[in-house]
Amino acid sequence: MRDKPPGDTVDNVVAMKSDTASEAIDRDWSAILTALAETRDRQFFIQLFRHFAPRIKGYIVRLGLTEATADELTQETMLALWRKAHLFNASKAAASTWIYTLARNQSIDWMRKQKYPEYQLESWHREEGEPLGEGEAEQSVTSDRVAMAIHQLPDNQAQVIYMSFYEGRTHSEIAERLSIPLGSVKSRIRLASEKLKLALGGEYEY
Repeated sequence: MRDKPPGDTVDNVVAMKSDTASEAIDRDWSAILTALAETRDRQFFIQLFRHFAPRIKGYIVRLGLTEATADELTQETMLALWRKAHLFNASKAAASTWIYTLARNQSIDWMRKQKYPEYQLESWHREEGEPLGEGEAEQSVTSDRVAMAIHQLPDNQAQVIYMSFYEGRTHSEIAERLSIPLGSVKSRIRLASEKLKLALGGEYEY
């Protein structure tokens, strides 16, 4: 079935023996993703899961979400990969770019449903079709340009943005650590996000 990945749950796959570092480096992930789309072979999915799932989880945690939420969204991302593999086009994007875009979209949807302040994550990523290497795809949300923009913020706003995006802290953790009301954390992040959107300009338009 197209809607169901190999195994009863994605957790079954994660328990399998991991690839060695040298094997992972030698893989052409775009070719493997293309092969998955064409054959629906569970071995291709397992290879992609082993390599990308831990990286996707780390990426989501760095967006400021909890470990439990990151686990859930990682599983949803990999399920989306299985379901949508046939939509991947290697001529338009690298596999890593395409997969991190799935993770980004899952995270944005979750934040909106939970009524998180608008982080404007869409404006902090390049277009889906631009070919990026895996490291560049993962690092785009914390690029040098974003870091420079954060440094231009007032200290109290830069502090909460840094703690959220770079340290991976939740709003509640930030409020407790800074001894300020939760509403103040959300307000500062909202104001900072609006300023960053203006500072980053058209280069990061979604």
